[in-house]
Formats: sequence, C-alpha cells, structure tokens
Amino acid sequence: MKWWRASLALAALSLLAGCGGHKTKPSRGGHATHQQDGARPGTSSSSSSDRFHDDLSRPQSSRYRDRSDSIPDGPIPDIGKLIEPVPKVEPRSLYGNKSPYTVLGRSYKVLPTARGYDERGIASFYGNKFHGYKTSSLETYDMYAFSAASPTLPLPSYARVTNLENGKSVIVRVNDRGPFHANRLIDLSYAAAVRIGIWPKGTGLVEVRGIDPRQPGQELPPPPVVTRGHPGLYLQVGAFANTDNANRLAQRLREANVGAVQVSDVDVNGQRVRRVRVGPLVDVDRADAVSARIEGMGLPRPQVAVD
Repeated sequence: MKWWRASLALAALSLLAGCGGHKTKPSRGGHATHQQDGARPGTSSSSSSDRFHDDLSRPQSSRYRDRSDSIPDGPIPDIGKLIEPVPKVEPRSLYGNKSPYTVLGRSYKVLPTARGYDERGIASFYGNKFHGYKTSSLETYDMYAFSAASPTLPLPSYARVTNLENGKSVIVRVNDRGPFHANRLIDLSYAAAVRIGIWPKGTGLVEVRGIDPRQPGQELPPPPVVTRGHPGLYLQVGAFANTDNANRLAQRLREANVGAVQVSDVDVNGQRVRRVRVGPLVDVDRADAVSARIEGMGLPRPQVAVD
C-alpha cells in the first residue's frame, strides 16, 4: 500500500485546502445563499464513513456536489445548544502546515503557534457546499462544529473570534486553510457564524485572538465589547518613514476619488511612520470595491484595518 500513501501525500501537498471569500445575498425566501469568490481545493478520502467521496482527480469546478455555497437545506440543530470546543494541546497536522505556500499567486507563511496572535479584520463563512468534504488537515468539514479556516494559523489550533459590532464571541478550532479572498481574515463554519451574528449578513468585522492551551484561563469569555456605532473599517494603502512619499500617495488617491483619505502619524517599534488610509468605509462590499480600484491603479493590495 506504499503507492496509496505516496499518492495521498502528494495530493495533499499539491492541493492545499482553503476557501475564497463569500458574499452573502438574501434569497427571495428570506434565507442567505453564498456565492463563492474563489476555489476551495482539498484532499481525498476513500473511507466509506465519509458522506461524500472527495476525488482529487476531478477539477475544482466539478469536485463538489453543489456549484455554489449555501446555508443548510435540511433540519438545523439549535446552534445555541451546541458546545464550543475546549482548547487542548494537539500535535500539528501532517497535512496543511507546509510553509511557505502559494495560492492564487500569493505566498503565505504558517505561524509556529497561535500564541500571541491578535488580529482584526473581516470574517466570512462557508457552509453546505463544503459540508462532508475534507479540510486541509484531512479532517471532515462539519458546518455544525465550531471550526474555522485561517491562511496562517497552524493546524490545528484554537482562537476566540469576537464580533466587534455586537460583542458576541466564540471559540473555534482552526482546521482548514483560507480564506484567500483579498480582504478576508478568517472563514467561520456556519455554526460559528450563527453564534456570533455573522450570519445571515455573510461578513462581519471581528477580532481573532489565538489561544495557547498551555495557559489556562484563555478559554473564559472575555469582558463585554462596548461598541459605539459601527467599528471603523479602513484600507491601509501604505506606511512611510518619508513624509513626502506619504503625501504623494495621499494626493494620488484623492485625485482618483476613491474615498476619504487620511494621513496620520503612528509609532512602529519606536519609529515614526506616516500611515495612509482610505476610510472609514460604510461596509465590506464598499471595501472590496475600493480595494479593487486601488489595485487597478497599479498600487499594492491595501490591508484591511479595523479601529
């Protein structure tokens, strides 16, 4: 059976699982359906216990049973009664932790640990289309489990995701790669998205904090997040030590009429830096549109910032 193991290993390395961002649109029936913006490659399993056979020999366009993502089409469990995972020390998965790796022309480095990880950005979620198929770590994706996909956190690892718009949070087990949409930080399972109110909107502004199982107490609920209105959503286009360079970029953006342009001074490791941002932006769709315009100007892809 050596040939089988070799084939599986090569397939898992060459087709790193992950997801593109998802835009959610309400259907006429009042439910939300997902339209996938990018491919979710994955790995195969020949186990008869799997709900679906994941055939790596098939192209991504025909690998899944559905063409686009959607919410569950059958009985839905009471998400409020589902139990969040308890962080524990686990060995790194044999699959999905290759570093660096490249998807859609962009390279990513996998972090050695979730310890100290603390980022803010845009969360999306994935559901019915991928339910029962394999994640990057060769685990079966269950949209009713509290799990997530991250481009950089190690597999598996744990994180607390907090919705900055309502203060709700959930612990997720990261067992997949993605999202690879330009402006997305994390992709949540359907259950996790419902728990913190990302569904049915489809996206939301979140804080993601890595959990170190070796340090007890991190799994406890955080203090309530007090929000006053909508958190500020910005696109950071550049940060310069040279003031003239920052001003030139700001002027170019203003002439392109991409939105309000802000230039501010910040300290980065003891060094004064002039930061050029566009925003605040009204919502995620607007951020995506402005980001595309900025890239169309020949500028580097801006970074999402949430304040």
